[in-house]
Amino acid sequence: MLTPRLIRAEILVVFAVSLGASALRSLVSLIGSLTAPKELKVQHAVLVGTMAPGRPWLDLTLQLVDLAVAVAPVALVAYLLARSGESPRTIGADLRAPGRDLLRGALLAAVVGGTGLVFYLAAFRAGVNLDVVPDRLPDAWWRVPVLLLAALQNGVLEEVIVSGYLLHRLAELRWRPWHAVATSALVRGSYHLYQGFGGFVGNLAMGLLFGRLYQRWGRTMPLIVAHTLIDAVAFVGYGLLRGRVTWLP
Repeated sequence: MLTPRLIRAEILVVFAVSLGASALRSLVSLIGSLTAPKELKVQHAVLVGTMAPGRPWLDLTLQLVDLAVAVAPVALVAYLLARSGESPRTIGADLRAPGRDLLRGALLAAVVGGTGLVFYLAAFRAGVNLDVVPDRLPDAWWRVPVLLLAALQNGVLEEVIVSGYLLHRLAELRWRPWHAVATSALVRGSYHLYQGFGGFVGNLAMGLLFGRLYQRWGRTMPLIVAHTLIDAVAFVGYGLLRGRVTWLP
C-alpha cells in the first residue's frame, strides 16, 4: 500500500524524468530568450524540426526514436499504477467508451483550439511570445505522418501524466480539488515557457479546464483526443497555410 510519503516521492520521480525536466529546460530557454538582443516576437520556437538536414532517412529514424523516448514515461506511469494495484483504467486511459470519448474530445478541441489560436496571435502581437513554428521538417513523404505521431505523443504524454496521473495521486493525498487542478495547470504552463509568456498563460488556462474536466469525468481519453486533434491541426495546418495567409506570423 502506498503511503503519503511514497506517493510524494513517486510523483517527484515521474516528473523528474518527464515533464518536470521539460519545465526546467523550458525555464532556462525562456531566460535565454529574454536576455537575447532580439525581441521575443522575432525569435522562433520550433516545435517539430529536422534532426539531420539533408539526410531524410536518418532524419526519419531520429524522429521516430525521439518520439518513442519521449512517450516512455507513460509506460512508467502504467507500471507504477499496476504496482499499487491499479491500472491505466483507473485514470480513464482505456477504450471503454470510444464514441463518447471521441465526441467529447472533438468538441473540446474545437473550443480550445480556436480560442488558443486567437490568444496566441494576440500574445505574439503584444510582444510577449516567440514566433511559434509548429513544423520545420523537410518536404519528404514521411513529413505528415511524423507530425501526426508528434501530435499523438504530446496528447498521450501530457494528459496521462499531468492530468490523469498527477490529479489521481493528489486526490489520494487528499488535496483540495481546486488546489490540485491549479498545481496541474501550473506544471502544464511551466513546460511551455520556452514559447514565451503567452505560451505559459494559454497552457495554464487549458490546464485549469482540462484538470476540472478530468475531475468531473474521471477519464483521460477525451483529453488525449482533444490535445491530439489540437496539435494535429496546428502542425499540419501550419504547413498548408504558411505563406498563403497574412495573419499567420
